[in-house]
Amino acid sequence: MAARLPGMLAALWLGLVATFGATLAVAQDATVLSGTLKKAKDTGTLVIGYRESSLPFSYLNQASRPIGYSIDICTEIVQAASEEVGRELAVKWVPVTSENRFEAITSGKIDLECGSTTRNAERMQTVAFSPVIFIAGTKLMVPRASPIKSFRDLKGKTVVVTAGTTNEQAVAQLSKRFDLNINLIRVRDHADAFAVLSRGGADAYAGDDVLLYGFLAHYGAGKKFIITRDFISYDPYGIMLRKNDPQFATLVGKAVRDVITSGDMERLYKQWFMNKLPTGERLGIPMSAELGGIIDATPERPE
Repeated sequence: MAARLPGMLAALWLGLVATFGATLAVAQDATVLSGTLKKAKDTGTLVIGYRESSLPFSYLNQASRPIGYSIDICTEIVQAASEEVGRELAVKWVPVTSENRFEAITSGKIDLECGSTTRNAERMQTVAFSPVIFIAGTKLMVPRASPIKSFRDLKGKTVVVTAGTTNEQAVAQLSKRFDLNINLIRVRDHADAFAVLSRGGADAYAGDDVLLYGFLAHYGAGKKFIITRDFISYDPYGIMLRKNDPQFATLVGKAVRDVITSGDMERLYKQWFMNKLPTGERLGIPMSAELGGIIDATPERPE
């Protein structure tokens, strides 16, 4: 028996070494970067798509640099990604529109889309989203003297919308459902839609209510236009990213939840929706009960 002991100890030692090696390999595999995070570490860059006229979510300041509520949230995501990959990541900014933003994500042209994009089940078949960061809804902007008070007054009227938005879908569905025969004008971006309405090319502009209020504030147009009371649709916003990239999706989700639970989201809301903006506007839009409910219901991430 004594003669066999060294051999048994050697076998036991080899077994422990093999087990430790397998455990270490599993631990290392768990931290191996993939998808967007691997690309970010290799290149030192995250590519962010931004909108040029989605005030106050994502728009250009006087120096033509993207700023806004969504931009600030994306900056927190970039910081979290930097910590995850172990190096400071630079940001490459790429402008996108309502029409090309989805292709920009799915093709890999951008890694995040930081704007005013509605998070819904249809879109989540092809892209992924962060947790909800805002809740908006489709309303109508019309001239003050207009007889249009709700969507039911749009029969035979011309409505301008931004192509590729849920606003476009909502108005088209209402027109068909209620036989309104609405003439839809589809334009490239929100600023283009406001321009069409301003020069009398449409009877109404259908857009997310917060963006419509942004145009009134930015152009001082409150004496010329009003926004109707009733919502045509409800639209929860999220930060858009590629689908089937679970590692990056987990990081984005944690980063946004940290913004919510730390109190930073309420601070950012006050900064971008209540206070005077860096570009001089003041929206003065109190936080909705729906968004407040999301903030209150978001559990803190366990350490």
